[in-house]
Amino acid sequence: MLNLFTPQRGARNLLATTPNRWDWALLPLVLAVLAILAFGAMQMSRPFVIGQPTPIVLDAAYLPYYLLRTILRMFMALACALVFSFVFAAVAAKYRFAEKILVPLLDVLQSVPILGFQAIAIAPFIALFPGNLLGVECAAIFAIFTSQAWNMAFSLYQSMRTVPPELAEAARVFRLSGWQRFWRLELPFAMPGLLWNMMMSMSGGWFFLVAAEAISVANQDIKLPGIGAFIAVAIEQKNGSAIALAIGAMLAGILLYDQLFFRPLLAWADKFRFEESQNEVAPSSWLLDWTRRSRLMRAATQRFWAQLGRALGWFTLPPFDPPPRPARAHSRHWPRVLDALMALLAALAAWRFIAFVHVDVGWSEALHVVGLGCITLVRVLVLIAIASLIWVPAAVWIGLRPRYAQKVQAVAQFLAAFPVNLMFPLVVFVLVRYQLNPDLWLSPLMVFGTQWYILFNVVAGATTLPTELRLAADNLGLSGWLKWKRVYLPAVFPSFVTGAITASGGSWNASIVAEYVSWGKTNLVAAGLGSYIKQMTDAGDFHRIALGIGVMCVFVMALNRFFWRRLYLLAANRSS
Repeated sequence: MLNLFTPQRGARNLLATTPNRWDWALLPLVLAVLAILAFGAMQMSRPFVIGQPTPIVLDAAYLPYYLLRTILRMFMALACALVFSFVFAAVAAKYRFAEKILVPLLDVLQSVPILGFQAIAIAPFIALFPGNLLGVECAAIFAIFTSQAWNMAFSLYQSMRTVPPELAEAARVFRLSGWQRFWRLELPFAMPGLLWNMMMSMSGGWFFLVAAEAISVANQDIKLPGIGAFIAVAIEQKNGSAIALAIGAMLAGILLYDQLFFRPLLAWADKFRFEESQNEVAPSSWLLDWTRRSRLMRAATQRFWAQLGRALGWFTLPPFDPPPRPARAHSRHWPRVLDALMALLAALAAWRFIAFVHVDVGWSEALHVVGLGCITLVRVLVLIAIASLIWVPAAVWIGLRPRYAQKVQAVAQFLAAFPVNLMFPLVVFVLVRYQLNPDLWLSPLMVFGTQWYILFNVVAGATTLPTELRLAADNLGLSGWLKWKRVYLPAVFPSFVTGAITASGGSWNASIVAEYVSWGKTNLVAAGLGSYIKQMTDAGDFHRIALGIGVMCVFVMALNRFFWRRLYLLAANRSS
């Protein structure tokens, strides 16, 4: 059975372990990381008052400092997103009544634009830390969290729902508790897909970084030191050389945390592959090799896993299976009561929305916004279909070849992280120069940063395809379309659905920056719901902002409920 906590025998006392040359090689790296973290933490908590100027200098000498602040925010948000994913997936996958509430709630959350979360979160965080920059930092971290958490939660939830029946049966035979089953079976099984979605989440944080670090509150513009604020100032000043510097800094940062964080994790997680034979080309990491050769690091990690495994041992089942309880009559009525309660809440929300439209904005405006939502819906569906036709075959090809997957990994992260704002100069120049229609040619920007959800999830699904199944298909002489139809597509279908759901939700979010493009004083606007929300945000019209966000939530929930959710159930049924 898969096990996150492999027991280690013969672990020696950490203090009695003699350092070797690998320990001395790792020492400068560890000390440098600790010093950088301490310095960044001190900079995040300095005194600050609303209205105090926060200048951003467009100079290459400041970029390392800005890069450090940005990466620290993104990793803090990633840690929060990981905890959220654990809680959400565990509760939603194990309790049917919770699933009926949490999954639609997640649909709503991923459909709310980052501007909507920011408007809600800024004031409470600033009030929580008065006179300190930490409040604004928490607001920025929360905004980045909203661009990272949803796809990770969906990925872990989908993996827990599609655990192979033989592994679930083994867990029942060993009488694992729910706590033990999560840590010893479900999380290890979901680890490859979760790690690829963590990489995509980091890239998603880059994509919306400008909105997260350039904050407006109480008619004051606050730009936190970071790459996002650097890009925002460069766009305002139409400074092309500064944008080129920002792209270089982004690439350096992505390569850095890919080598020091994600590549070691992917190499370590290869042992959780669900197959009996070893992969032909296992993922490798120079940092993981160093830590495995280091005596102090090995002793420390062995003690950590031993203590954590001992803590999990406290949560055990009784030595015998309790007799089944007789079904009570009233217990059969609880699902109906829950459904009725949810229907009542939905009716109440619909009534409040109708009253809001009737009193505050008017029905003609509401119908206009619904029409804009239909335009954006067509863009989303067409672009997701085109992206799927391109990236599903490419992702399967990459995932089945681990050697190429390692080479593509950093490049894919950089492309997924590339903020669409950095393309505004080129887009504005081409559309104005050739007098192209913005309604058509701005549309690809919506899927530019979200198509990678499909790539990353399908690559993760293809990497977990057992080698035995591939060899069996070769022995049976399957080839061409038949092999794709019988082996590859069914194997990656659950991962594709997860990627398509998050790509669809991300595309709705990205419509705010894709349907309204500005470079200096030049603005290009495409008809759609995203451009409507952006224009109303700039105008400060709260009622129409709420109307646009509400209509977007309705569209996303309806699309997920009547289309993506059915594909989700089909994927779960095929894997069970």
